[in-house]
Amino acid sequence: MRVLAAMSGGVDSAVAAARAVAAGHEVTGVHLALSAKPGTLRTGARGCCTIEDARDARRAADVLGIPFYVWDFAERFTEEVVDEFVAEYAAGRTPNPCLRCNEKIKFEALLDKAIALGFDAVATGHYARLSTVDGVVELRRSADDGKDQSYVLASLTHEQLAHAMFPLGDSTKAEVRVEAAERGLQVADKPDSHDICFIPDGDTRGFLTRRLGEQPGVLVDDETGAVLGRHVGVHEFTVGQRKGLGIDAPAPDGRPRYVLSLEPVSGTVRVGAAEKLQVTEIVAQRPVTRITFDGPVECVAQVRAHGGLAPAVAEVVDGELLVHLREPLSGVAPGQAVAVYREDAEAGDLVLASATISATQ
Repeated sequence: MRVLAAMSGGVDSAVAAARAVAAGHEVTGVHLALSAKPGTLRTGARGCCTIEDARDARRAADVLGIPFYVWDFAERFTEEVVDEFVAEYAAGRTPNPCLRCNEKIKFEALLDKAIALGFDAVATGHYARLSTVDGVVELRRSADDGKDQSYVLASLTHEQLAHAMFPLGDSTKAEVRVEAAERGLQVADKPDSHDICFIPDGDTRGFLTRRLGEQPGVLVDDETGAVLGRHVGVHEFTVGQRKGLGIDAPAPDGRPRYVLSLEPVSGTVRVGAAEKLQVTEIVAQRPVTRITFDGPVECVAQVRAHGGLAPAVAEVVDGELLVHLREPLSGVAPGQAVAVYREDAEAGDLVLASATISATQ
């Protein structure tokens, strides 16, 4: 097959490309330029869109002996990922930009262009597994539970998965680093990128304030309605947040307060006790399903990229994914994604559906 390998400049995508070559595919490497003004150097282990990363990707392609290109997706990335991220926070929701990047950039914009150019598949360094049952491609958890990325890929459609390759799905991170060193790839010991790539300094609050400006509001005790403090914008907070609330006085019972809800129109941030964060019902919009939901389905729900799992029952009603948690989860916020899985110890848990959370109870 003709395979386009998305090469970020990190060890995972380099080894994924190497494995595609070793499997006998005709591989071409491509680095996505996602920033209009890429930094010269990475800030520690943050980010993956710098000039240095592009050079690392090119060096890896040279070692593998494959053609290499840089494609400018900065404008599309800004519109589809960065601008949406800002708008979601302004609306009091908590988005996942990595999930949106996979959906809109790597497996929509990139895949569409790859197919138009005659490629059969796009290979990435994601830790997830694919299997085919009755001609339908299914998405499963990776062998490395600690690195599993099926959650941020769960919004991909059957058609997109049919043109995807995840060569690292059966490996652990440690194995990938050893293989990179054995193949002579200089990125073998390169630190992983983390957090949000377009906020390389990690200051999400500062980034949003620069984009949205100050929109003053108040912090209110959910029990008494008392005003406990003031803030410059609901975008500074997320549901479940404990630190940095700017509240001087402790709660009457001495226990910490957490953000319970955000009301962007009034500028109100409601805070209260930890037990009020517990959620047992999730309503999610725009579901992408991999099975036919003829009724309630036993599953495991996941609400964060790493962690946030609970046994559940899911069903699709009137175009929405309803998830009834058998065990409560905390810090579940509108804007996050919920993915539901069928447990399968032998083949890897199967992704049944994914949707964007719109309400909780």
